Amino acid sequence: MSKFHKPLLIMTLGAILFSASAAQAGDRKAIVPEGAKPSALYSPAIEANGFIFTSGQIGIDPVSRKLPDGIEAQTRQAIANLRNVLEASGSSMDKLVKVNVYLSNMDDYGTMNKIYAEAFNGAPPARTALQVGKIPMGAMIEIEGIAVK
Repeated sequence: MSKFHKPLLIMTLGAILFSASAAQAGDRKAIVPEGAKPSALYSPAIEANGFIFTSGQIGIDPVSRKLPDGIEAQTRQAIANLRNVLEASGSSMDKLVKVNVYLSNMDDYGTMNKIYAEAFNGAPPARTALQVGKIPMGAMIEIEGIAVK
C-alpha cells in the first residue's frame, strides 16, 4: 500500500464508522403502552441505542385518571406505571440502570424507600432522590428511569 492510500483508507473507514454511529444515534422509537393516553407534548418512553428513557411517572391511576391519597399509594402506583412503560418497551424494572425520584416533601423519603425497595429483585439501579417545588397534578412523587432493553 502506498503512502497515499493509507490516509485515504483511514479516512474512508472513519467516514463509514461515523455514518453508522450517526444513523444509530438518530434511530429512536416512541414507546406508548397499550391503552395509554399520553400528552401530545411527550412520549411515555423513547428507545434509542439499546436504552429506554422513560418520562417521569406520577402515581396517577391509569383507569380513573386520579391520584390516590397518600405517599404510599402514590409511590406504589408510580412504580406500577414505570413498570408498565418499561414492559411495553421490552425491558423491566430489573434492567433499570438509573432512576430519579422527585418528592414534593422530603419527609416522605423513608416511606418511599420502603416501597421502592420492594420493586427490585437484585441490585437496585443508581438513584437520585430530590425534593422539588411542585409536581404536576399535585402529585407527591414522580419517578423516571433509564433502562437497558
